[in-house]
Amino acid sequence: MPNPKRRHSQQRSAKRRTHYKAEEVTLSKDATTGETHTRHRAHVSEGKLYYKGKLVAEKAPLKA
Repeated sequence: MPNPKRRHSQQRSAKRRTHYKAEEVTLSKDATTGETHTRHRAHVSEGKLYYKGKLVAEKAPLKA
């Protein structure tokens, strides 16, 4: 495996890392429930799981 001959400077490493920064999370409003949620993620509203405005799963009632 090839290895670098000389050490990279701190400035060179810092230039490469400038692109790695935290981004603000994009929020959307669900058309069905009206709740605000993170994009491309399923979210729970009143015990029901929604994704892209559609009901995906419902909480099953407890059996006694």
